[in-house]
Amino acid sequence: MISLLCLVVLVVLVVVVVHSLSSRRRRHVQPGGAILITGCDSGFGHHLAGSLERRGFVVFAGCLYPDGAGAQSLSAQSSGKLNILKLDVTKDEDVKRAKAVVQENLPEKGLWAVVNNVGISDWAEIEWSSIEDFQRMVDINLFGAIRTSIAFLPLVRAAKGRMVYVSSIFSFFNCLNMAAYSVSKRGLEAFADCLRVEMDSFDVKVSIIQPGNFGQATSILKMKTGLDMWKKLDDERKQTFNQQYMQLASDYFMSTCRAGFKDATPVIDAMLHALTSTQPKRRYLLVSKTDMFFFRLYPFLPTILTDSMFHLSSMYAKRKEMLYTQ
Repeated sequence: MISLLCLVVLVVLVVVVVHSLSSRRRRHVQPGGAILITGCDSGFGHHLAGSLERRGFVVFAGCLYPDGAGAQSLSAQSSGKLNILKLDVTKDEDVKRAKAVVQENLPEKGLWAVVNNVGISDWAEIEWSSIEDFQRMVDINLFGAIRTSIAFLPLVRAAKGRMVYVSSIFSFFNCLNMAAYSVSKRGLEAFADCLRVEMDSFDVKVSIIQPGNFGQATSILKMKTGLDMWKKLDDERKQTFNQQYMQLASDYFMSTCRAGFKDATPVIDAMLHALTSTQPKRRYLLVSKTDMFFFRLYPFLPTILTDSMFHLSSMYAKRKEMLYTQ
């Protein structure tokens, strides 16, 4: 009888604990604090700014062009809690000025979060690129986020809030044509990982968003032809790379991007969870259901295996055949 009673008590305790944990997982942060988002002219940042304001947050929307169409459409739809900031993350003076505006207009609960969303993308093989191409990519995607983070961390730390970084699957998935972008995003994740460890002592949570193919859902995709890239090559490289192959690579890249997500909702939902859940994830991998297993597994595969995968691609085979041919 006693053992049966103990069993019943144990079951009841388990049910109570499970219910408590489940309720805790469902609990979300109540609006009241402010959130700064970089890169709100278009894309993810633009959609997120409107979503957060509709949920009751005070939003500071950083825009490169505050008088542009993107910023103006946000202002037109605002209920009064959205503030447009002139913010070029590559400029110290812009970040300093934005911080002053934020501090002057903070609600009582302070600055809850910073979403480091701003970013650019480009594609080209390494030898089709210049050092300036790499510098521009890293200055915006990596150093821009670092510059913004260092400036606003004291405010977020005071609120015990959130830092969110928009990265990409290309932070860990290496492939043809994405070297500069991968360098910037791999560096961004290294920074965010180190920051997460440091911020844990201050109860500040750090999340990384890893979108897959969302080129159609944003304006990040840069349109250019094989001829555009061919014109940039010097005579030495024109002896190595085939102009016809460069156009083939351009067509393949564009067709791949057009096959991606046309709706940014999965990314916005992940951002909202990172900002409002009491238990945000450290990473949000956002790819199709069919690709999820592959990208979950990829970082743990031996390098010799991941490198060999490219030999299965018809494009990789054509590339090897067409090199040095005119």
